[in-house]
Amino acid sequence: MRKHILHTLLLLMFPLITWAHEIRPGYLEIKENANHSLQVTWKQPLMGEYGVPLHPSISSGWMVDSLAQISYTETYLIKHWQIPASHAALDAQTITIDGLEKTMTDVLVQITLLNDVSFTYLIKPVQPYVQLTLSKPQPPPVWQYIQLGVFHIWSGFDHLLFVFGLLLLVRKRSKLLWTITAFTIAHSITLALATLQMVKVPGAFTETAIAMSIVFLAVELVHHYKGKNGFAYQYPWMVAFLFGLLHGLGFASALKDVGLPQNNIPLALFLFNVGVELGQLAFVFVMLLFMAAINKIPYNRKPWQKYIAPYFIGSMAAFWMIERMCVMLNSD
Repeated sequence: MRKHILHTLLLLMFPLITWAHEIRPGYLEIKENANHSLQVTWKQPLMGEYGVPLHPSISSGWMVDSLAQISYTETYLIKHWQIPASHAALDAQTITIDGLEKTMTDVLVQITLLNDVSFTYLIKPVQPYVQLTLSKPQPPPVWQYIQLGVFHIWSGFDHLLFVFGLLLLVRKRSKLLWTITAFTIAHSITLALATLQMVKVPGAFTETAIAMSIVFLAVELVHHYKGKNGFAYQYPWMVAFLFGLLHGLGFASALKDVGLPQNNIPLALFLFNVGVELGQLAFVFVMLLFMAAINKIPYNRKPWQKYIAPYFIGSMAAFWMIERMCVMLNSD
């Protein structure tokens, strides 16, 4: 029975997990210029060569596609609008993201007025609109950036697979605690350094290296099951720390794509990282409970069944690695 549960879980995960880092939030920024005109920027997530079908609108009717300047990055379709100073007041207007209710993603709305007065909203699929309330100061956007961090780690299936591999490799709870801690410290360091632009690494290289780190961990796990305890088994905390540096660069790339409030970058960075850690801890807790429940189910275990997980992890990571290497080579 346990075999069937594992097989069913892997089959259900396969369609989602092949997307890896493709599920990213949308971003809408409205910035007031010195002459009281507005600059509107919309970042729409891309999945491969296709854009998630999202269409932002505001009750004043500013965001007309035919008037937008359009550009592309590897992960976003970007539209810009210039709104003259004679525009209607922003306060009490309603922003709606048409099509958001059919997706899994969120949209971060950042409004910056003169004198660095800012307002942050997080629009979710269950309620794809927000009414602006700009007449009174808004508290720091604590919950918004924490939610973005949680969403990113839960939709970053490559990061989750790496953590899952660590859970399979390190069964002793005290050693697992140190290993997860080392991974957390490492990716927190590079997340901060890259977001603050103290370290710059091409995104395509980072994503390829992350996939390679998961392939390495899967190979080490297979060797462990064959009775050959390699470097990762003997020093899991060191492997987690070294590869955690790479994963932190991946987190930073996503945060940079979404956008940070220029008047409060340290706070937004800290809150996003808190969200990542909370999401990671929740994943570890759920997976440990799931593994404990599976182990309590009595059945005649076959020797080959223990290889299902590492070969699945390695196959997915190898797919991502080849795909990302192609992207990296084509971008050169």
